[in-house]
Amino acid sequence: MTQPASTISLATQRGRKRRRILPTSSSKFIIGASLVIAIALFAIIVPIFSQDPRSTDNPALLPPSPEHWLGTTKLGNDMFAQLAIGAQGSLLVGVVAGGIAIILSLLFGVLAGYLGGWREDTLALLTNVMIVIPGLPLVMVISSFVPERSWQLVAFVLGITSWAGAAYVLRLQTRSLRTRDYVYASKVAGERSFRVILVEIMPNLLPLLTAQFLFAIIFAILGEAGLSYLGLGPNSSITWGTILNDAQSGQALGRGAWWWFVPPGIMIALLGAGLSLINFAIDEVINPKLRNAPDAARRVRKAAKTKGVAA
Repeated sequence: MTQPASTISLATQRGRKRRRILPTSSSKFIIGASLVIAIALFAIIVPIFSQDPRSTDNPALLPPSPEHWLGTTKLGNDMFAQLAIGAQGSLLVGVVAGGIAIILSLLFGVLAGYLGGWREDTLALLTNVMIVIPGLPLVMVISSFVPERSWQLVAFVLGITSWAGAAYVLRLQTRSLRTRDYVYASKVAGERSFRVILVEIMPNLLPLLTAQFLFAIIFAILGEAGLSYLGLGPNSSITWGTILNDAQSGQALGRGAWWWFVPPGIMIALLGAGLSLINFAIDEVINPKLRNAPDAARRVRKAAKTKGVAA
């Protein structure tokens, strides 16, 4: 016995709608994830086999060669080894600072949006104060007063100065979610506020949290590179920013030692591009209009082309 045609078509339409809810394979995500994974593997594997990045036994300012793939610095440091160990430092700064920023944004954003009342007003006031205070100049002032700066200190300072924007977005989204029927049902059932936030609200915020976390990592890596270039970054660790600072102080541009400053700049750009592409792919999941925009544009072009042929 066969089903009526209307039932079959209805089931097909429902299947199509269900499939469209899930994100299709995104070229942005594939390219971005490939770049980030490749850089992470480079930071993990290469330092095991490369020479000591602080070794000065090599001749100074050697151009790239089979012995030194990216040449050497003014002090004879192998640039390939420094680039790999610098990747570890930059990634650690970005991940730690991003983790601190997202934890603070959860505390000040999700709690404020869920609790409401005077507690929301208090947390929102603190968030607005941090939004008004310029983050990078504050980091520069703090760093200038600390003579011994580790990468942990730099990551902590970058993290506590970059959470306010994400907290503001999360607060607005949580205020919208707390009025949903399933949240009311959990409250009526006597669920505790912690469980309501964790089970009913947080799963709906995961794509937004992931996007905010990636943005915080990008901000931290670029911020650390800028601070290190100005001589305010970590002075006991090697990062891509400290390599650029050494190249600037060693007059690499004037000496024509392009291999000293070009590779770390390219790595920073590639990592930022990879994280940004992943962030764009997540934005398409959060906002279906962005995901459907390419299809709509193709339909418009196809319709225009068909109309031109018919004319």
